[in-house]
Parts: sequence; C-alpha cells; structure tokens
Amino acid sequence: MNSLWIAGLAAAWLVIGYRWYGRRIAGRLIGPDDAIVVPCRSRADGVDYHATRAPVLFGHHFSSIAGAGPIVGPLLGVLYFGWAAALGWIALGSVFMGAVHDYVSLMASVRSGGVSIGEIGQATLGGRARLILSLFLWCTLVMVVAVFGVITAQTLVKEPGIVLPTFGLILVAAVFGAGVLRPGRPLLPYTLLALAVLAALVWLGVRLPVALPPTVSGVPAVTIWFWILMAYCVLASTLPVWLLLQPRDYLSTWILYLGIGGGVLGLVALHPTLEAPAFAGLSAPGQGPVWPMLCVMIACGAISGFHSLVAGGTTSKQISRESDGLRIGFGAMILEAGLAALVVLIAAGALAWDAGAAPAAGSLQQLMGPAGGGPIVAFATGFGRLTDALPGLGAPVGLFFGILMINAFVITTLDTSTRLARFVLQELVRGAPVVGGRWGATLVTVLAAGWLGASDSYHRIWPVFGAANQLVAALSLLVVSSWLVGLHKPRAATLVPALFMLVTTIGALGWQCAGFLRDGEWLLAGITAGLVVMAAFLAWEARGLLRRSGGTIGGRREPAST
Repeated sequence: MNSLWIAGLAAAWLVIGYRWYGRRIAGRLIGPDDAIVVPCRSRADGVDYHATRAPVLFGHHFSSIAGAGPIVGPLLGVLYFGWAAALGWIALGSVFMGAVHDYVSLMASVRSGGVSIGEIGQATLGGRARLILSLFLWCTLVMVVAVFGVITAQTLVKEPGIVLPTFGLILVAAVFGAGVLRPGRPLLPYTLLALAVLAALVWLGVRLPVALPPTVSGVPAVTIWFWILMAYCVLASTLPVWLLLQPRDYLSTWILYLGIGGGVLGLVALHPTLEAPAFAGLSAPGQGPVWPMLCVMIACGAISGFHSLVAGGTTSKQISRESDGLRIGFGAMILEAGLAALVVLIAAGALAWDAGAAPAAGSLQQLMGPAGGGPIVAFATGFGRLTDALPGLGAPVGLFFGILMINAFVITTLDTSTRLARFVLQELVRGAPVVGGRWGATLVTVLAAGWLGASDSYHRIWPVFGAANQLVAALSLLVVSSWLVGLHKPRAATLVPALFMLVTTIGALGWQCAGFLRDGEWLLAGITAGLVVMAAFLAWEARGLLRRSGGTIGGRREPAST
C-alpha cells in the first residue's frame, strides 16, 4: 500500500480530532475564561511561576512530552504487531484519550493553583490516595531521569559530532532567554537568528567532534557524560524557567519542526510502499497479546501518563491565559501523534522488512536487533532514506539530523523530569527542612537518579516502566474525573478512558507478572503485584468519591447519593 495515502488520511483525522473533539472537550468540560487569574500571575515568583507567550510555552510543553517515546514505541509496534495496528492505536488513543488526558490535566492544575496531579488527588481522593500517588509519581520521575541520562550519555559517546550542538544550544538558549523573552521583544527575527547560530554549531560539531577516550582514569566515558548530565539537571531544574527551560525547549522544538517537515517532504518525494504487514497477528512471541501490550508499548503518540506530570507541573505554572490551554495541551498531543504516525510509516516503508532468521542489513528487524544499534539508529536510518530523496540532501545528512533530533528532546525531557520530581517531592514533604527546599529536593532527586543510572540498577526494574507509565495515565484520568465531578461537569470523556487504561494496565501488569514468576524474577514480580494493588486501592478511593459527589454523564446531571 502507498504510504502517501495513509499519511494523508492520518493527517486529516488528527486535524478533525483537534478542531472538532478538542473544542467540544474545552467547551463542555472546562469553559476557558481569560478573566480568571492564572497561577503564573497569582503566584508569580520569577523562578517556576512565570507568564509565557503561547508559542514559547507550546515549545516547552511539546519538547518535554515528546522525548524518544513517540519514536521508540511506534517502531516496536510495527515490528511486533504491524503498521495498521500501531497506527490505529495512535489515531484513536491520541484523539479520544491522550489529548483529553493532557488538556484536562493541564486545566485542572491551572484551576488548582498550578499544583501537580498528585496534589489535586489530595482534594479529590483524600490524603491516603495523595500520599501513595505522589510517592509513585516521584519514583517514576526518578526512573525517567536515570534512564534518559544513560541514553543521552550513550548517544554522546556514539555520536561525538552532536556534543557541540547539544551543549551549545544550552548557551544559545540562555542568551535568548535573557535577551529576548523577558523584555518581550519580537520573537520571530530573534528565533531565526538563534536557529542560524544553532546551524553553525551543527556544522562545527561535525568538523570538531568531542570524543572522550574510552576511559579516563579508569572511569568509562559513558559514566563521565552521565554525571555531567546529572550536574546539568541540578542547574537546569533550579534556574528560573525564563533563563533556560523556556528558551531551550522552544528552540529545540524548531529542530523537531524541521525534522517533521523534512520527513513529510521526503515521504512525498519517495512515497514508499509499505512492506511491513498491516497486522502481524494477535500475539507476538515474547511480547504478549496485541491487547493490552500494544497499548503499553506505544505510549507517547497515543496516551502517556508522563504528559499529565508535565501539564500539571511546569506548563500550568507558565500559561498566561486559559484560552491557550487547548492549543498547548490538546494540540501538542495531536502533533506528537503526527510524529508517531510518521515514524510508523518510516518503519513500515522507508525500512526494508525481512522476517527471516538472519535479517538483511538495513532492515527493520536487523536495525532493531542487538547488532543493528537499536531504535535510535533504526529511526535515523529510515529518516535518512527519506531525506535522500530530497534534492541537496543525502542519507548521511538525514542520519545525523535524526540522531540530533532525538537527542535534543531526550535531554529536554531529562531536565524537565528533574524539575517535575522536585515539585512532587516539595509538595509531598510540605516545607520540611532541607528536603522541602528547592535545592534540597533537587539534590535528593538527582542523587537517587544518579545512583540508579550509574549502578545500572535501573535495569532490574525498567521492564515494568511502560506499564507503570500507563498506570500514571489511568490514575491521572481518575483524579481529573473526580475533579470534574466536584464541579458538576460531564465526566464520561475522562472516566471512560480512565477505566480503559486502568483495565489495560492491570492486564499488562498481570501478563508481565506471570512471565516474571515463570522466569524466577521475584523482584519484578513483586513490583508488578504492588502496582496492581496500588491501582486497585486508588480506583476504590475514586469510586467512593464518584458515588458520593454526583455529577453528570453525557451532559445529564446526576443526583448526589445519600
């Protein structure tokens, strides 16, 4: 099947989803009102609460939620379950679940003073639920910091040409933030200037790669880069958002805009035939059944719990008016779904399909295997084949830009996650000495993540992260459903996805737990069982509140229970 037809249908679906369903959700569930004083104005502190122009905040939000997720997940989905299965879940999940999840989480936080989803759980589900949920969220964020730190360090070792543009972007962003964002100068000309400087850094990085020796005084190069990144996380997550977070994320987003644009143009020029099967079966060896495992495998691009942490963490503290929420919360998720759909077409069309015992070099199977370099190399290779069809560009340029694109967003997610974990920990301990402060909470978070990453201990629990992330989505939807009930607003649009994701996640955890028990992985089996118990407890707490508070389903008011 021609990939261009599929791309056109996917784009039309996502546009309709945003314009029709997004506006319906905004009107019926939220009713944005620009007369309401938003947290960045009522709690302005010049550090975390800071009013931000919509294009800049969109850049922060989008680059923070994207990361490597909408690239790795779709590649795995095509490999194990087929391109139509992956694309179908992305299309339905993003519009009816993911975008609703992101937008309502954002607006619930905005209306609650910019607090995290765990803190909102205090008011809607009670103190016990808030404690358990907040601890779970903090542990999840620490895991993200550890793993993304390792991934970024490994990429800096494998591709020394991206070191200068990666760290040069930080300096460019700081100058941009101090010189452009705060005085309110015109955005476009300075953006073009900053992008020109970044292009020069990319050119310089290719010619002056920064390659560390394999070991320095007996310390592996990966470990050195990892701790440099951890030190960066401490600095980046405590500086005022206008100085680094906002401008760096905004400029990073332009890298992805260029990447998506180049990928789409390459798709038009090459319009490859989809070689991968549309459906690879109801179950994949070693991966489990298509449901629930596909819904866990493809998170970013469809629905991801991490998005609610960004929405209710950094974004809600910077949004300057409520009417911007739909574009930022709902719209960024739709754009991420577009990126995920592009990755599906790259995997199924730009890369060869070879299901033989010894896949040919350059095929999806070979590239995703141990000898092929993994998902980042697979995406960059497929992206390079698309750009090779464009005049003036070649496969090596696309390969390098693909890796640069992923790395820019991984490092963005890295320090945003550190700041989010700091918020959650500060709310959890409520002003406790040292740990309750900005620096203390940050250091505790980074040291915990550093231990996990440097000791490789994260390898022991990482296999359950996908299900844990989707459990965050289910629990966030339960929290915002309870919040809507308290406002006597329709709840079906959030409660139905919450129940679906809750059942899906528990099903995935159950399947994983059985496999861990079979393999003698007692730690992982215990963790998955604990997550199921936690999900059941929080669901029970939400059930009690929903029954007591009344609300509306499908637009009809329900009487409160007696």
